Amino acid sequence: MQALDLLLNRVSVGRLLEPAPDAAQRELMFRAALRAPDHGQLRPWRFITVDGEARARLGELFAEAQAQDPASKPEALDKARAMPLRAPLLVVVVARIAEHPKVPQEEQLLSAGCAAHSLLLATQALGFGAIWRTGALAQHPHVLAGLGLEAGEKIVGFLYVGSFEGERRTPPALQPLDFVSAWQG
Repeated sequence: MQALDLLLNRVSVGRLLEPAPDAAQRELMFRAALRAPDHGQLRPWRFITVDGEARARLGELFAEAQAQDPASKPEALDKARAMPLRAPLLVVVVARIAEHPKVPQEEQLLSAGCAAHSLLLATQALGFGAIWRTGALAQHPHVLAGLGLEAGEKIVGFLYVGSFEGERRTPPALQPLDFVSAWQG
């Protein structure tokens, strides 16, 4: 797939099935993610893969976090439990934010976001589908602890990855002039 074609036609795919990328394909995906812009060569990211039976265990972790809300209904717990089962592979993108005299924390977070985007693009280039999800569970202390995040780390997103059914949808046409302006000083 040509780079511009990939960039112009990237779409989120919410319905994902087996198979997931194999080990060699995953290595290519992560190699692409590691090329994200990185001021100071801090490498402010890491990735956690969740597949197989670990998806059900992640669902239990989500349900435990959801259950900490006294207003949670059983349906919400069931929904949280089922979330990781929506794809054969999840990649948790983690930003590793450090104090640095020249690289602001926001820039480190954006760099991790760029790594996530590169991972999405590589996934599509390999013929798979993916969707980037977050939500309240991405910030819940129980989930962060359960996934082993340390101080200074944040979840940038849960990338759901797998094969897609049917034809990939066409992204809506957006006009660049609706989003671009020239500053005249």
